[in-house]
Amino acid sequence: MFERVTSRFPRTSAPRTRAAVLAAGLGTSVVLGAGVAVAVDNTAASGAAGAVQAQAAAQSKVAEAQAKAVEAQAAKAQKAAEAQKAAAAKAAQAKKAAKAAAKKKAASWIDPVESYKLSASFAQNGGMWAHKHSGQDYAVPTGTPVVAAHGGTVVKAGGNGAGDGPAYGNAVVIKHGNKTYSQYAHLSSVNVKVGQVVKTGQKIALSGNTGNSSGPHLHFEIRSTPNYGSAVDPVKFLRGKGVTV
Repeated sequence: MFERVTSRFPRTSAPRTRAAVLAAGLGTSVVLGAGVAVAVDNTAASGAAGAVQAQAAAQSKVAEAQAKAVEAQAAKAQKAAEAQKAAAAKAAQAKKAAKAAAKKKAASWIDPVESYKLSASFAQNGGMWAHKHSGQDYAVPTGTPVVAAHGGTVVKAGGNGAGDGPAYGNAVVIKHGNKTYSQYAHLSSVNVKVGQVVKTGQKIALSGNTGNSSGPHLHFEIRSTPNYGSAVDPVKFLRGKGVTV
């Protein structure tokens, strides 16, 4: 007879083995599923963070562009304000200069006519005068504007030399300050009246050839009184006032 051999290792049943395998697989799936979920969560978080950063960068660019636009507008406004200020200062300076020029002109003396040629001079001898020549002649065409050599008040105006005699023809006498008078004679027409206040350079008459005259010209005198006989050298007087004669 043979002896029965018995295995020392216990025999595991098939159902039990399958259960163990299923359990192991389930555990693995659970572990893998958890890992995938974690990975998905990390990716989503990373994507969200990137989106936030991109949005922040875009907003930063927009804000920077807006800041530059505001800065450019402010610079433009400042430039315009500076230009306006400079223009105002220039206008004020021009106004001041014009006022100073007008004041200077009002205080100065000028030639009684423009574009002239000097002819008979003061104290010159000649058969045209009973005595020496009492003024300075400016040779100009008839109708040349005659202006006040200096501001003052008209004290004589009209024919017969404005009271100084027919030799002067039509004439005007203007009173200035410091006992100074200017006389304009041989005029073709007179444009002012006695008592009228005139400014330096204001037209008072037109030149002509009236009275004791050998041709169209202006006879100009500087006097110490309004009357004939008190004349001084008008060229010397004007040059002393800075006038180029």
